[in-house]
Amino acid sequence: MSEKKVSVLEGFKAFLMRGNVIDLAVAVVIGAAFTQIVNSVVKGVINPVVGAFGTKELDSYSSCLKGTCKVVNGEVDGIKILWGSVLSATLTFVITAAVVYFLMVLPMAKYLARRAARDAAKEGAKEVIELTELEVLKEIRDAVVAQRGSGHDRQ
Repeated sequence: MSEKKVSVLEGFKAFLMRGNVIDLAVAVVIGAAFTQIVNSVVKGVINPVVGAFGTKELDSYSSCLKGTCKVVNGEVDGIKILWGSVLSATLTFVITAAVVYFLMVLPMAKYLARRAARDAAKEGAKEVIELTELEVLKEIRDAVVAQRGSGHDRQ
């Protein structure tokens, strides 16, 4: 029974020590910090700009689906739809997606494309060198065959 526990613990340790688990943990921490920056930009810059056309706080935009949506005796009369919160969250998502795409995905795709083109060029050069070497070897073979043929004629 103790052998199974040791092997399970060793397997768990190996799992934790793999590089991709650590990379994932770093990505989550960086992502959380990045989310704070994006939220601050949306709440501090984007929401006030959008709010300049109405109320100052984007989260306060709402519509009443039913009734007057006023507080009567401590309860809201009607059904209030808080679409400003949805708009704020949507803006946060779009800005986050744009930053990730333009600062991470697009540069990485361009880098990988350049690297693939460079590797393809190296492979093409390698093939040319291999063909040239093959031609040289064929010429050497032909010369050796010619020398043997001319040597036999003399004897």
